[in-house]
Amino acid sequence: MENSTQASVGPRWWRNEDWLAVLAGGLLIASTLAFWRPVLPQFNWMTASHFATEVRSVLGRTTELSQLRVRATQQGEIALAEALSQLGNALAKEELPAIRVAVKQVEAAAARATAADAGKAALKFLTSLRSKRTGALRTVVSAENLQRTFVFGLIYLGIAGLAVRLLGGRVAEFMAGFAVVFALAWGAQLLAGNARINDLGLEYVIFALGLGLLLNHAFHLPDWLRQAVRTEFYIKSGLVILGAGILFQEILQAGVLGLAQAVLVVTVVWYFCFWFARRLRVDDEFAVMLSTAVSICGVSAAIAACGAIQGDRKKLSYVTSLVLIVALPMMVLMPWVVKHFQIPEIVAGAWLGGTLDTSGSVVAAGALISEPAMKTGVIVKFSQNVLLGVAAFGLSVWWTIRQRASGGQRPSVRLIWERFPKFVLGFIVASLVCSFALDAALVKETKGLLTGLRNFWFALAFVSIGLETKFTDLLRMEGGRPAFAFIGAQGFNVIWTLILAWLLFGGILFAVPDIR
Repeated sequence: MENSTQASVGPRWWRNEDWLAVLAGGLLIASTLAFWRPVLPQFNWMTASHFATEVRSVLGRTTELSQLRVRATQQGEIALAEALSQLGNALAKEELPAIRVAVKQVEAAAARATAADAGKAALKFLTSLRSKRTGALRTVVSAENLQRTFVFGLIYLGIAGLAVRLLGGRVAEFMAGFAVVFALAWGAQLLAGNARINDLGLEYVIFALGLGLLLNHAFHLPDWLRQAVRTEFYIKSGLVILGAGILFQEILQAGVLGLAQAVLVVTVVWYFCFWFARRLRVDDEFAVMLSTAVSICGVSAAIAACGAIQGDRKKLSYVTSLVLIVALPMMVLMPWVVKHFQIPEIVAGAWLGGTLDTSGSVVAAGALISEPAMKTGVIVKFSQNVLLGVAAFGLSVWWTIRQRASGGQRPSVRLIWERFPKFVLGFIVASLVCSFALDAALVKETKGLLTGLRNFWFALAFVSIGLETKFTDLLRMEGGRPAFAFIGAQGFNVIWTLILAWLLFGGILFAVPDIR
């Protein structure tokens, strides 16, 4: 990752990677909010056998569908009744395109229905239909969808290529390498888009990391490809866009409880991990990145911490890989533990939100439990994410003072400002603007598009992490002690967060929040 950061701190702001990431993410946010409404490439798909299984399952509920149609007719919702009838015919013929069209007609009719209960009942029936939002594989690899992907690739190439040029990189080699990295990022989202894989809660970031690792271990990567491995720029740009989705109104749904858990998890887990790492003779720099990653939001927090202390990029690459490798079994095991031990769904959601490192993994794991669990988990995770800016500032101040005590530079406002990761400002500003300065309808309308734009940046970043990570490095670096420190701290995190979730959300200290 040396090439991606050699100009991170320069004499001019436009040669600073953090500020360029703010511009990249900010440009996409501003364009989307102002006028840009492109159709995102489609990645969701299911196999013919999966589709047939779903249709047979839904056909077993024909009596329920008929009752919905009768209810709509009795309440004078003729358009809704007709749309439900067409859906029944499409399901009987097992025609995926017809089912998708019929579903859209039912959704439109339900939205216009004056009889609210008929409309809600129809929409509830549709939630069991994965095929309503999932196409066949041929749709994903169609000329039209590939053309959309190509256009987005050119847009990201233009933005990233300009940044590389300003950072002093070799643009021609970067462009050649970017084509490979982008193709792998697209492939990761394609794999994660499969309905069965999606049901397992496996995110595109796992596949992005896996494809990068596979290529890295199978071949000796040429220098022109390594020029496109710009992990930090990609993920910082995505984090700025992520800020637009961190809305204070949603965080406050959990009230003081969500924020209280976030603060207690971040502070206690951070100090435990730092203490544990130091006991294992892990150096301070490594310990800070490990502690911040395990206590806040994984990879994003690790990158913010690395910027705040101006840490070693090789250690950052190690931490980011470790985060994802440890997260994979947690995503699968934690929902199983919840069901096996019958943990209350609101408590379970708060537990997932406080321990899993990405919002996507929280959504996937929460969905395996219940809707209230998923919503609670997302709210708690957002509460932790919002602390990213506070943590980055605190680390900048603390590290500057600590270095002074060891004979470093004298602490000053300018020195703290130089250490502060500037991309966090973009994250904070995006969150504040979308929370308080914009119309809620506009924010809601553009949320899906901004999520898709963010996912492309993150997919590029995690492919890059794989391309610069060797499994042997995870075992050899400092004798494996950082990995042991992280795993031990994550174990403590799981136990401590479960205790907090039960105390705060389980009705022991406070009333159980009404999250449905």
